Amino acid sequence: MTTTAAPVLNPSIIGQAEKHHTAVLTRVLAGTTLDERQWITLNQALAQGVPVPRTAHVARVAGMTQWDPADVEAAVAALVGKELLATLPGDEIQINDAGSELVARVRAASGKIVGPAYGSVSPEDLETAARVLITITARMGEELARA
Repeated sequence: MTTTAAPVLNPSIIGQAEKHHTAVLTRVLAGTTLDERQWITLNQALAQGVPVPRTAHVARVAGMTQWDPADVEAAVAALVGKELLATLPGDEIQINDAGSELVARVRAASGKIVGPAYGSVSPEDLETAARVLITITARMGEELARA
């Protein structure tokens, strides 16, 4: 009788999952005029739920993605130009109705692919995976800051 060792989480497995998530995002963004940076920047503006200082939003998105702040600022400018983000007094930005509607459409389209994949895993395993990935990501952030 041959036994197969259980897989152990490693960069290859995480990378493959990330590549598949990116493929889904690329597919659902086709035809929206948004690229990945603009999508994440817009999605995070919706997550804020309130007007936020533009510089704080840029710093938050740059920090969570490890992107250059200038690239995030360019995404914000593009979203303002596409009238998906509104500029407010005090150099604040906020997602507007058109931006919220676009996020809802993209999430619905991606949910048709991502939903069944995540639905094939127990809620308990998803909770464990979330805790593990959050811990690894935080530690990698610390290591990158030291490097």
